[in-house]
Order: sequence, then C-alpha cells, then structure tokens
Amino acid sequence: MGAIFKREFKAYFTSPVGFAILFLFFFFSGIFFSVYFRSGSPDLSGIFSTMFYIVMMIIPVLTMRLFSEDKRQKTDQLLLTAPVKLPSIVLGKYLAALAVFALTVGIMVVYQIVVAFFIAPDWLVFLGNFLGLLLFGMALISVGVFVSALTESQVVAALGCFVVELVLILVDVIAGMFSTMSLPYKVLNWLSVYNRYTSFTYGTMDYANVFFFLSVSFVFLFLTALVIDRRRYA
Repeated sequence: MGAIFKREFKAYFTSPVGFAILFLFFFFSGIFFSVYFRSGSPDLSGIFSTMFYIVMMIIPVLTMRLFSEDKRQKTDQLLLTAPVKLPSIVLGKYLAALAVFALTVGIMVVYQIVVAFFIAPDWLVFLGNFLGLLLFGMALISVGVFVSALTESQVVAALGCFVVELVLILVDVIAGMFSTMSLPYKVLNWLSVYNRYTSFTYGTMDYANVFFFLSVSFVFLFLTALVIDRRRYA
C-alpha cells in the first residue's frame, strides 16, 4: 500500500492537477478570509461553511484520474496481477488523494494562526470546523474513487462525481417538499450531507455525524473494491 500511496501522491505534483487544486482552494479561501478578517470576527465558521461548495468543485478534479487513468493506459491489469492485496490498492489511491486534500485545507490552520495574533479565537470551534471539513472531504473522495473505477475517461469520472455531489445537495431540496413530521422528510434529512456538515460549523461535535461520514467513506471504498475485483476476473 505504501508504494501505491507514494506513486499516486507524487503523480499529483508531476502534473498540473495537484497545483491546480491548491491554487483553487487557496484563491477562494483567501478571498473569503480577507473579507472575514476585515470584519474583525475571530470566528472562521463562515469561511468553513462557504468552503463546502469549493470542496465540491475540487474533489472531482482530485479523484478523476485515480483508476480511470490506469484503465485508459491499460496498466490496470499489471496492478491487479501484482502481489498486492486489493484493499491495499484501493486504500493506497484513496489515502494519496486524502493526503493532498488534507495538505490543501491545511491553509485554514494558517488563517487561524493569523487571527490569533490579533484576536483571541475559540480553538475548539475551529477544530470542530476543521474536522468537519476533513470528514466531508473524506466522504466525497471515496465517492470520486468509486466513480473513477467505473470508467477510463477522466472527464466522465469528474462529471460523474460532480453529478453524485449534486444529488446529495438535492436531498435537501426534495426534503423541503415534505412536511417536517413526515417519514420522507425524516429519511431525507437524515441523509442530508449539508446539514451534517453545517453542524460542525456551529462548533457542535456530534458523533453521529462523524460516524455518518466515516460510514459513507467505507461504503464507497467497499463498492470500489467490488468493481476492481470484478475487473480482475473479467
């Protein structure tokens, strides 16, 4: 798994993909930070809430090549016949993407340190926000890995991941069509990724939300392993 992780992580920075992701996140987060910083607020929760949509933009780009590129270049069979266990292949690629994402969102720590020089911030609220962003990213990356395993086209993989993300957002829209006391509303509200992420931006550490994002990650990684395993014997 370590070799696959190193290979995939290095690949992000031997191509424009990794730098493009860093630029996009730093650019938008920098703009939002400058606005909040001028307001004199020590709370960066508003930035974290806004970055929900920026993360949805960069995750498809981050994950689109993980399996689709190997499939396009016909190198996937070499990987599958290597003496490496299937979970190690999936986890190696997933963790590489997650490491790049964690490196990207690490800029938020820098912003908080800058704020701390001028105003005493609430570090517990910040940590809750930061954890929520990481968990949200983990879940979306697992979705992107799964979609990438289904196709050999990076463009299709990116668009497919984005479509799934839109569906997750539409859950809230559809839920709003039902009474708050109805069963459909309760089910859709339970599935709401946005509501679960937003609770972190309020500084609330709900372990049910932590478990939800971890479960989503596990389910899609498991599905990815099934898709790759089927290809091995195809």
